[in-house]
Amino acid sequence: MRIRDALESDAESLATLIGRPEDVVRNMIHDRSVRVAVEGGDGEGSGGSGDGEETVLGFVAFDVRDGTVHVTDFDGSGSTIERLFREPRRFARREEMCVEVVVPNDEETSEVIEASGFAVAGRGPRFEGRRTTRYRIEYEELDGRTDG
Repeated sequence: MRIRDALESDAESLATLIGRPEDVVRNMIHDRSVRVAVEGGDGEGSGGSGDGEETVLGFVAFDVRDGTVHVTDFDGSGSTIERLFREPRRFARREEMCVEVVVPNDEETSEVIEASGFAVAGRGPRFEGRRTTRYRIEYEELDGRTDG
């Protein structure tokens, strides 16, 4: 698995992955920092078709507001998300910022978020009628982490 910047040409694969219109995903790619996890294409990873095609396994989108890096969207398997979450953490550490993510209350998602170094920071806003939890990593906690 390899992590790279999302390209406009990834919009169709990402739209299929998350069930959103392609133009919405294309706007996300333009408006946010978006990283994708891929296999194949250059021979790295397994599961690629061997014909130069890449398979998108997941993504993370983030931006900065009020001095905090906010993860605004993500998708993928647990281990893929853990790898992808290294990207906003690296950015936050470099810029001396905290990182936050708000997710719907879901035990599986919570486990992945916590395995990625986040701690519960309180309730988040309701989203589509569902309760959410806000997770955060303080800059001081990022400073000591290795994201290699």
